Amino acid sequence: MVMYIQFFINVFLFSSFNILISLSFSIIYNLTKFFHIAHAVVITLGAYFSYALYKQIELPLWFAIPAAITGATMMGMLTEIVVYRPLRKQGVTPMSMLIASIGLYTLLQNVVSILWGDDAKTIRSGEVTVGNEIFGAYITDTQFVIMFVCLLLFCLTLFFLKFTALGKAIRAVSNNPELCDIYGINANRVILGAFAIGSALGATAGILIAFDTDMTPTFGFRVLLYGTVVMIIGGVGHTKGLIWGALLLATAQHLAGYYIDSKWMEAVAYFILVAFLLWKPLGFSGKRLKKVEI
Repeated sequence: MVMYIQFFINVFLFSSFNILISLSFSIIYNLTKFFHIAHAVVITLGAYFSYALYKQIELPLWFAIPAAITGATMMGMLTEIVVYRPLRKQGVTPMSMLIASIGLYTLLQNVVSILWGDDAKTIRSGEVTVGNEIFGAYITDTQFVIMFVCLLLFCLTLFFLKFTALGKAIRAVSNNPELCDIYGINANRVILGAFAIGSALGATAGILIAFDTDMTPTFGFRVLLYGTVVMIIGGVGHTKGLIWGALLLATAQHLAGYYIDSKWMEAVAYFILVAFLLWKPLGFSGKRLKKVEI
């Protein structure tokens, strides 16, 4: 019984991370229709900026975290203004945008390595505690906060996208950019807003993950991979499907880690991705899009 409760806690915690990461990535992808790989660096920078402000400069945590999110968000917006927007004006293909994003990721990831080194860092302070016992299973206070914050941000973002002017504009441009242009909606401004929201969510997720585990300059790419898998199996363009995608991925990975070996957890993510692309390419939602490109 204890094993099952601990398994459920671990799956729910892992799903919370993946839901927030996939949401941050999908908001940008739904508008731009290319894989913004450099988003992984935004996730990483959120954690490292927090580390620099809180552990190195020793600023209060209540100030360090918002400042780190702001800094990472500005970096995400700069990638759109400096790199992607000029490329869109030239009419380059999504594949060219992807290649540019990979180059940008490689450059920024190496900058992080130069500034902070390749060894593992942690934001946590104080002694490591066992955590709170729930029917024999354990969960820490930090993990409680992480799950609450991830799910709260997910719900608030859904509300924002549905009921605010910018959220409606994001959904409109995502569905029909040509028609929006006719109605005078500035697509560049909307895309920049999507980069701001997605980058802020990604940076927040990076900070939360770093509080639960250690961080390295490449950890953002690994978590972005999981978020991308969740987006695809949940259904591209179907935000609520991210919940089912995150639960499926977390459950499958933890089952593989328990019954086979923890080294197989990442391989399971690839297997699920390939399986859905082959047999259920529209994901759980079954929503067919007019055009989906990498």
